[in-house]
Amino acid sequence: MKPVGIILTYNEAFHIVDCIQSLKHISDHIIVLDSHSTDQTVELARQAGAEVAQRSFDNYAGQRNAALELARSRAKWVLFVDADERVSPELADEIQSLPVEDDHAGYRIPRFNYIFGHRMRGAGWYPDHQTRLLRIDSAHYDPAREVHELVLLDGPEGTLTEHFIHYNYSTLAQFVAKQHRYTAYDAQIMFQQRVQPRLHNYVLQPLRQFWWRFVTLNGYRDGLYGLLLSALMAWYEFRKYWLLNRLHHKEKGAL
Repeated sequence: MKPVGIILTYNEAFHIVDCIQSLKHISDHIIVLDSHSTDQTVELARQAGAEVAQRSFDNYAGQRNAALELARSRAKWVLFVDADERVSPELADEIQSLPVEDDHAGYRIPRFNYIFGHRMRGAGWYPDHQTRLLRIDSAHYDPAREVHELVLLDGPEGTLTEHFIHYNYSTLAQFVAKQHRYTAYDAQIMFQQRVQPRLHNYVLQPLRQFWWRFVTLNGYRDGLYGLLLSALMAWYEFRKYWLLNRLHHKEKGAL
């Protein structure tokens, strides 16, 4: 199997060339769907041999569905890769060994996540399966899931054994900025669902989050990294309910 490789980008000049080079082990055709980057992403992608298309960003589900349409006439399968991910040679070999006429609609792929330079072994960042190898005529993304996009498959899903390499967060500031966006989005979804924050949520939910990541998901295996990240995710669980409470107060003030 040789799927079309797809990379979604916005200002990914730092990562794009290395990402494309890793995809060349598996794909004869690589599409970069760019959201009008203001850096050198587009120029570098073309120089590296990728086809570049541009589309104004609405949400991740919309962007991925548009990319599937671009690839529809090129191949039966696509492999989505984020710009900060790399296709390991072992993963490339495993995908190439799959038949084109496969009964599966898609495959999950595990990821090695590097956070602050450390390869995570737990705390929810391993094995971190991602459904990214898709049969084009049997997959689309749920338009209702705009951020944590969800792929819907018309058929069975398989699981590969080899890994993406994901250079996830290089600095604490980068981690904090992304979690602020995620918690704001999650709070908004809960608000739309009319979830009312209770006093115990501010204590029990963060404690449960910490226990889940550090103990249940083996965050302790990552030592101080696991402790720090589990504690940070517990804090962001608190922040989610704090933001939810603010949304309800704002609504009451507007009435």
